[in-house]
Amino acid sequence: MRGMLILYMALVAALPVAIMATVLPVNSYRAQGIDALDCDGPASVLLFAIPALLVYGVGAILLYQRRNRRLHLVAFLCCALVFCSVGWNAAAALRESYGAASVEACA
Repeated sequence: MRGMLILYMALVAALPVAIMATVLPVNSYRAQGIDALDCDGPASVLLFAIPALLVYGVGAILLYQRRNRRLHLVAFLCCALVFCSVGWNAAAALRESYGAASVEACA
């Protein structure tokens, strides 16, 4: 029981990091309406996304193993939802940083 309390506290503590990884734009210029390359945008997203993916991925695995209680099942679904949303933005950041135009301009 004590281990699950520590897991829940870690998930709550990592929530601001996950929110930052989800809401940060991949290209800040495009978010402002300017059609230009942003060489630093993907790195700032990945700076927050990698720890969030690790914490919520491990949390989802551990909570799925103990899904017999309703609270653990709901927490697993929340972890999976956060993991997918952060992963979606991280994948967009990787596509942006390894695109054909950014490889030439940001080298």
